[in-house]
Amino acid sequence: MSILTVDNLRVERGGTSVLDIPHFILEEGETLAILGPNGAGKSTFLLTLARLLSFSQGELRFRGEDVSLPEVAIPYRRRLAVVFQEPLLLNATVFNNVAAGLKIRRMGKTEIEKRVTKYAELVKITHLLKRDARKLSGGEAQRTNIARAFATEPEMILLDEPFANLDAPSREALIDDVHVILQQMGTTAILATHDRLEALRLADRLAVMEGGRIVQSGTCHEVMNYPVNEVVASFVGMETIFSGVVRRVNDGSFTIDVSGRSIEALGHVEAGERVDCCIRPENIIISTHPVGEGTSLRNNLSGKIVKIAPQGPFYKIHLDCGFFLSSYVTPQSRENLCLQEGKEVTVSFKATAIHVLRREKG
Repeated sequence: MSILTVDNLRVERGGTSVLDIPHFILEEGETLAILGPNGAGKSTFLLTLARLLSFSQGELRFRGEDVSLPEVAIPYRRRLAVVFQEPLLLNATVFNNVAAGLKIRRMGKTEIEKRVTKYAELVKITHLLKRDARKLSGGEAQRTNIARAFATEPEMILLDEPFANLDAPSREALIDDVHVILQQMGTTAILATHDRLEALRLADRLAVMEGGRIVQSGTCHEVMNYPVNEVVASFVGMETIFSGVVRRVNDGSFTIDVSGRSIEALGHVEAGERVDCCIRPENIIISTHPVGEGTSLRNNLSGKIVKIAPQGPFYKIHLDCGFFLSSYVTPQSRENLCLQEGKEVTVSFKATAIHVLRREKG
């Protein structure tokens, strides 16, 4: 069942469209992550959904009720909560900050104490309740901000890059805590982020924005593995994107000529067609010897390592196979294979690992 429906939503600044959403539906109880680079329109979309930003045209329906009109904006806003990237805390104790929304709603003292205690425990700030909010660390301040938002028990919560300014340990811990709260409370949520791993940890569904538009939405698996264009492919981590010409077609599989190399993929295309191919780095296997027959790795190419770069718990290996590929290996695999820049290796990947984007004709 949908909780929020958007139709023909448009925001303009200086006569230029900065947000154009023909249709959008948010389902009850789901967490939707909106992915996109800076300037894609994520924050503009969230602020518009919260009725904190005016729009030039469009209709918002919340539980079937039209909330587009100015006179219903405030009652509608009281049914949701917004968490911004920067914590906006009052010059008061942590307790009074968490209780702020409850006091505005004129709740009784007993209910306020009950809710503050509950959500302080969920975000692990019980020991901070008597502290001056001005003396909090960045992570503590954002935890207070999030507890305040959840304490009102909103029907929908909008999270605008809430983990972006935190150090790595604080971010990891808070993401886990927010995930627990969303699961326990069943709160409908929209998370705006540019971090795909963050999105995957929290979201049931993904939407990718570019230029103020949603260019693709679907399940996490669909968006991450079947991007609709190169922009989406690059943003969801398909770092290897190369072009080629289809040379042979054979009952659901085909061969592509890429810089003189033959690549086998699956799909339905036409001979002579130019296509773009995307591969996730984790699907590319590096070995130091030729791959024998009888394996499902139908693409085996010789290549040279041109660069090795640390990538968190992995190493990213940049390879030249006549065209460029990227692969991830663990430190243990790098050591076992004695991988170093300039070394000749065998690069392998399955035909099913390639996502093919057909170019529009004309």
